[in-house]
Amino acid sequence: MGVFDFVKSGVREMMIARPDHLKQLIVFKHPDQNFPFWSQLTVDSDECAVFFKDGKVVGVLPPGRHTMSTQNIPFLNNLINKFTGGDVFISEIFFVKTTPVRSIPFGGPIGDMIDPLTGEQVIPRIFGEFSLVVTDPVRFIVGYTGQAAQGDNDTILNWVKGLFMNGVKMTLGELCEVEQKSVLQAVALTTKLATAFVANAPDLNDIGVRILQMGQFSLNFSEDDRQRLVEANAEIAKANRGVKVAEAQAKAKQFELDQKFGQDAKYVQQLAGNYQNYAAGQAMMGAGQGMAAHGVGDGGLAGAGMQMAVGLNMANAMQSGGGGAQAPQAPQAQFTPGGAMTTCAKCNTRQPGGKFCAECGGALAQARKFCNNCGQETAPAAKFCANCGTSALPGTP
Repeated sequence: MGVFDFVKSGVREMMIARPDHLKQLIVFKHPDQNFPFWSQLTVDSDECAVFFKDGKVVGVLPPGRHTMSTQNIPFLNNLINKFTGGDVFISEIFFVKTTPVRSIPFGGPIGDMIDPLTGEQVIPRIFGEFSLVVTDPVRFIVGYTGQAAQGDNDTILNWVKGLFMNGVKMTLGELCEVEQKSVLQAVALTTKLATAFVANAPDLNDIGVRILQMGQFSLNFSEDDRQRLVEANAEIAKANRGVKVAEAQAKAKQFELDQKFGQDAKYVQQLAGNYQNYAAGQAMMGAGQGMAAHGVGDGGLAGAGMQMAVGLNMANAMQSGGGGAQAPQAPQAQFTPGGAMTTCAKCNTRQPGGKFCAECGGALAQARKFCNNCGQETAPAAKFCANCGTSALPGTP
């Protein structure tokens, strides 16, 4: 070995650090287990160095440059190789990142699930990135990666990714139920999904890691699943529109009733004075409308008078009813003695002639009149016979 080779070898042995091309690894195990006294150990600002001997943790060094001597680092006394005269330490050194590791890829189908809104069975797929941080380097090595940790980050974090995917399935279903949305609609809820994924990530304290945040991710479906979800959502949307239209119509009707009630209340307050007067007026109008609808009132002033009389009687009955007094009876129709008897077609009551039934108020059929002289039938209201000119008034010869 030449002088330069010795110098190069000595410098290599005196310097202990993670190689630049392996900076991205979450855990890096230094290949050499023997390092001389006064060696220089460099720990980057985003990592720590964990020392193991015989399968046990001996100590942990923070970021910085450390001189390997027992005076500076007391736990190195447990690493001295006595067979070399105390000039060499024997230990496994692991460099573990303690700052967030970003852009960790994940993805794939999350398994069968029932869409909470449509009831369709689908298999959502998710692809993206997340970041995590090692919160306990010793626990991460002992409880998860093991002291033989080798390979890239995917190899180290394969189990963590599997747990995360299981959490995604559960979180997606719960969020859809809370938001009352389909998994197809949840695609647009990226911010809420990202927050929920982090909040509901599986408890990884046992292995000393924690998921910090979500990066870019996409939730998608197969073409068949997507088509079924689109059709099911369209049917639900149509049904919801029908419900909203019915609700709007019911509100409009209620508004109309409220307006009518307000107008009636205003009328009672300003015009009628009290409810009894208002009700009496309504009764009079209702009686007149009812008689007109049944053909009553065609007799001129007599018919109008009868309508008013009935309305006034109803009004008086309503006004006197509030005080407990018996309402006055409606006046009975007066008939001339000796008049012809007639039968009401509505209630079959036999009574003298008239236009209305004294029992039920129904219109009575008018008796036919004949001329006393020539026997010709005359109109009920005629005063003289249209055939011979004889007076048609009762009692006239």
